[in-house]
Amino acid sequence: MSYFPGKIYEGAGLYLDDYFDLVRAAAASVARARVQAAAELLLETIDCEGMIYCCGNGGSAAIANHLACDCLKGARTGASIRPKVHSLSATIELITAIANDIGYEDIFSFQLASLAKPGDLLIAISSSGASPNIVSALRWARESRVRTIAMTGFAGGAAAELADVVLHVDAQNYGVVEDVHQSLMHALAQYIRHRRLTDPGQLGQMKF
Repeated sequence: MSYFPGKIYEGAGLYLDDYFDLVRAAAASVARARVQAAAELLLETIDCEGMIYCCGNGGSAAIANHLACDCLKGARTGASIRPKVHSLSATIELITAIANDIGYEDIFSFQLASLAKPGDLLIAISSSGASPNIVSALRWARESRVRTIAMTGFAGGAAAELADVVLHVDAQNYGVVEDVHQSLMHALAQYIRHRRLTDPGQLGQMKF
């Protein structure tokens, strides 16, 4: 296994060229059939008026929070859907209270136990797929009939074994994995809007 970068670069531009080559290869590694399955889960949950929960740590927390923005606000622009989306990574007061009083591995599963119901959807984002709080949330969801999508990288970790749909990025660099996860989030949010446009004649005319 090799890790990027494997050499010293004389200029940032050359580094950027090779970095983007890695991003392109990583994006190509994501199974398109699984992307379709993820989109269908999203639309099924929205059509049934279920909740969509998302979570992640660090950079993945930022993607989860961004997902809540783009799937709740952006996806309904000019569309018939009204997604209900909540990021479990967004409330620092609640997260620190759970971490301090119960345990950091429970910061997401504890929230789900109060908020989620069967038929809802959890999107768990973890480059390693091995973060204990992500694994705990996915395990709780499986036991509670909450459907799941996991975005993973590296070897996939336990998250890849627990989720209903796994969007795996075959890359060994955190930045590359997170870049593709962010792109997956954007593509899914825009695709579900595309599928539920109120006026398809406005395709190409509306900003997302």
